[in-house]
Amino acid sequence: MSALRFRNLDVSPEEPVEDWPFEGVVTAIERGALPDWQRLAAAINAEPWGQVARYVTEALQVVRPYGVAPLMECVVERARTRAERSERAEVARRVAGLLARSGLSRQAFAERLGTSASRLSTYLTGRVVPSAALLVRMERLASSQEDSR
Repeated sequence: MSALRFRNLDVSPEEPVEDWPFEGVVTAIERGALPDWQRLAAAINAEPWGQVARYVTEALQVVRPYGVAPLMECVVERARTRAERSERAEVARRVAGLLARSGLSRQAFAERLGTSASRLSTYLTGRVVPSAALLVRMERLASSQEDSR
């Protein structure tokens, strides 16, 4: 059971942090303890751009630079960085899969997309993420090459 108490809120600190209003998040940052902050961090790690992360980011504008605020800011930044790396890696896997499905060489695939082999290489490593339109073009090219075989 949490020692945290909410005043004038229709939610209990024992309820999931995703159900807390903004004021509850501010209270947890200002007057909470390690278990409360861990719950916030878990919610942020689960959804780095979700409501809890947004509330924490907004709350940091109010409570900075006191108490746990700098640490919570770090939690949000790290969660978002991890998510972005994972998303880039997923896009790179998809591009590699589309290249393989096409049966074309890297050079031929890139030329048919209207890009260079070196730019395609940056997509395959995840250093650069292709636009949504280019990803659709890659999917169409891979499908058309499969259909032609």
